[in-house]
Amino acid sequence: MDDDGLNAARVDAERESASDADHDAESPSESESRSETRETDPDAEGDTLDTDDGVEESSSDGPMPNVPDPEPAESDVPEDVQKYARFTKMDGAQYDRVNEFLRDRTYITAREWAIARLCSDFRTETGVEMTKIGENLPELVPFMTDTYTPQAVNQARSSFEDKVRTAGATFLYGAMCDFFTAEELDDVMYESTEVAKFLLEVEGVDLSVEDELEAEERISSVMREVRAASEELREQEDEE
Repeated sequence: MDDDGLNAARVDAERESASDADHDAESPSESESRSETRETDPDAEGDTLDTDDGVEESSSDGPMPNVPDPEPAESDVPEDVQKYARFTKMDGAQYDRVNEFLRDRTYITAREWAIARLCSDFRTETGVEMTKIGENLPELVPFMTDTYTPQAVNQARSSFEDKVRTAGATFLYGAMCDFFTAEELDDVMYESTEVAKFLLEVEGVDLSVEDELEAEERISSVMREVRAASEELREQEDEE
């Protein structure tokens, strides 16, 4: 082989060596890029992310198998409040309707009625649980929609007491001043007793027929004594 042929063969060999070196020196980023393409592109060659049963894996927010669900948060409502069932017969009642009924038949408002009963039921050896009543008022009484401060509870309780005392004095004066006849006074007592019994029944108090008759007889007996005493008092004044 002449010199020109040797030179040509040497050049071809050097070119092939350089090509192999370039291939071996491929950058890691280019290699990783092609690898990522095969993993993320479903049309690329290679395995996909399908599971063994042919369903593609996906993240899920549902409960994990064999992992217990978190315990529900404890209620802030005290246990005795949750069990309180005094006004369950008033479920669905509106405050305005209850208030209107009471206004037509008594001096008290729906607010005073409800809180007076609660103060009786939540009385302890040291007093009335004003804070518990006020904070849980909507849970205790269906027709009450707002919470109350202890001061507001105490004010309603005091107002109820004042009205009962005033109404009692008014009634007794009417019975003693000879304004009503004996028959009229009996009618007043009957109507008053019926309203009182209705309110007790609404509160959940079960009154038997015997209890009703006994209460009516006791009230009638007291009123007869009041009337007799007032007649005696008026006679003494006339003699003087």
